[in-house]
Amino acid sequence: MGLFNVTHPASFLLTGIPGLASSHSWLAGPLCVMYTVAFGGNAVILQAVRMEPSLHKPMYYLLALLSFSDVAMSMATLPTVLRTFCLNARNITFDACLIQMFLIHSFSMMESGILLSMSLDRYVAICDPLHYATVLTDGVIAGMGIAVTARSFVTLFPLPFLIMRLPICRSNVLSHSYCLHPDMMKLACADITVNIIYGLFVLVSTFCMDLVFIFLSYVLILRSVMAIASHEERLKALNTCVSHILAVLAFYVPMIGVSIVHRFGKHVPHYILVLMSNIYLFLPPVLNPLIYSAKTKEIRRAIVHMFRHIKM
Repeated sequence: MGLFNVTHPASFLLTGIPGLASSHSWLAGPLCVMYTVAFGGNAVILQAVRMEPSLHKPMYYLLALLSFSDVAMSMATLPTVLRTFCLNARNITFDACLIQMFLIHSFSMMESGILLSMSLDRYVAICDPLHYATVLTDGVIAGMGIAVTARSFVTLFPLPFLIMRLPICRSNVLSHSYCLHPDMMKLACADITVNIIYGLFVLVSTFCMDLVFIFLSYVLILRSVMAIASHEERLKALNTCVSHILAVLAFYVPMIGVSIVHRFGKHVPHYILVLMSNIYLFLPPVLNPLIYSAKTKEIRRAIVHMFRHIKM
């Protein structure tokens, strides 16, 4: 059967939160606030890093890249989420759904790769501070950014084609207010083994490996910190990692929670699964700028300086 002879619906119907349809208008307000914080907070950090010479360092370049991926992720979900919750407009064309699915998964993987790059930055800064400037040059940081972006788009490039080869005839109703690969493949009335195997390969080879390497970097960081004689110096070194650790937790804890519930929570109400998926996608873009603004005094100082400059 040819790729373009397969039966596809002209469009999919998106779902807000099953069982809570009457509350969608109430949820629209908090969602708008979350998007405003995500766009505003990350835009402020991007501008602060761009304008403030003291932030032209590897750590803050990577933070700017994290803010960019958060903005991109928010933009990928924004059109359908707001249409579903604010306008009750649930239709999305098949092609638009494929594009949104690809972008959401790509920017999610990109965020994981950036968090791994930031853990490498913290490892070099604490374990080999004398060579920090020579190891993490602007060229190396740019290379890391390109590698993380390329990995995301190349690894996930097959996903839309894996969906296009499937005849979708069970239903055209998706269980979220955006398009995801697992959600779309379950609507196929054909063997989805290839999709399942490729999805698992992507999960293990990227997200899981990133998390393993982040964990290993912090084992080495802790070992190096414990070798520092002064208690104050130990706390000072660890304090430079707090923001990154919180960002890692904000990204991976909801993701692991969703994965566990999907695998083992057969009797969990469906709306709980949808809420957890929404938390996984919406929480990091909202929390990351707040975490870094609250915990990094250089960022706070740059933001204050930037707003003073704008006011003048």
